[in-house]
Amino acid sequence: MMKPEEIEKLKKWAKKLGFWGFLFFLAKGLVWLAVGYFILK
Repeated sequence: MMKPEEIEKLKKWAKKLGFWGFLFFLAKGLVWLAVGYFILK
C-alpha cells in the first residue's frame, strides 16, 4: 500500500503530465494543419 503523501505526489505529477501532454498534442495538431495548408495552397 502506498503512503498518502506518495499518492499526492503521484497525483500532482499526473496532472502536470496531462497538462504538458495536452499542450504537446495541441501544438502538434496545429503544426500539421499549417503544413497541410501550405502544401495545398
